[in-house]
Amino acid sequence: MKKMLAVLLLVFIAMPTYVMAAYPSKPITIIVPSKAGGSTDTTARLFIKAAKTYLPQADFVVKNVGGSGGQKGFEEIARAKPDGYTIGMIFTTQIVAHIVAKRAHYTLDSFHIIANMMQDPLIIAVPAKSEVKNLADFIALAKSKTLTVAVNGIGSDDFVAAKKFENQTDVTFNLLPTKGSTEQKAMILGGHIDASFMNVTQLHAQHKAGTARIVAILDDTRSDIIPDVPTAKEQGVAVSMTATRGFVAPAGIGADVAATLDKLVSQVMQDKEFKEACAKDVMILYPMSGPAYLNYLTELQAETQKFYNANPW
Repeated sequence: MKKMLAVLLLVFIAMPTYVMAAYPSKPITIIVPSKAGGSTDTTARLFIKAAKTYLPQADFVVKNVGGSGGQKGFEEIARAKPDGYTIGMIFTTQIVAHIVAKRAHYTLDSFHIIANMMQDPLIIAVPAKSEVKNLADFIALAKSKTLTVAVNGIGSDDFVAAKKFENQTDVTFNLLPTKGSTEQKAMILGGHIDASFMNVTQLHAQHKAGTARIVAILDDTRSDIIPDVPTAKEQGVAVSMTATRGFVAPAGIGADVAATLDKLVSQVMQDKEFKEACAKDVMILYPMSGPAYLNYLTELQAETQKFYNANPW
């Protein structure tokens, strides 16, 4: 009997603390692959506020890892220990664009896809003092001279949309990669560039205030946020693009921990106060479950691969 108790005691002592401790027993780091203050960062912080309701023992810490169009952050998530204490946000098209361009040190298989949360259709914006009032003006000006157009990095949703626009309209831009929407916004407001491809949530307030002008939204329908702005399709250019923003964890995460995280994100997405906070901050909810989002990303990667093969960057 004493020998059996001794053996059990040794097993108990040797047992890893993560097996004994209820999850989560320490802070969970959320890697945001962009600078603080952007749309992805805002999404993460709204999520944290609501998540405490459903996982009250959890503490979350945001770690902003900007650079290379999200690539540095994506790679840090993929490299993290799959114990549930590091998760992160991804956004499209960057997450798949780096893969098809063979720059990424990850694949979609490097992640457990938790869920998508948001979408953010693209826009074409110009400075308030620009002579461009619509897409016809924009195309005419682009054919008369080379326009400097800002995008959020090579391979970003902005970049791919701009390249598709070039193909559709037979124009060529001087594309200016930036470090993010904050820089793009400053360039537009300061009149330092001719135009910018960016997301609607990043410039709608300035459009409404008259300090910048959005001349097209690259979506199938007009946005409730800026209903006065026609779609590109309405103006004769069949280009559409939207960004998505979702949560992932490193591949190999335990099934129980994955289920906890999947359930948590689902609960937050249905939370009334979270929805109200998103509406207040003009964040566009676009919920997809993990399997549905993985299917979306897989299809987007195939589509982006075809585009990259024809238009390498």
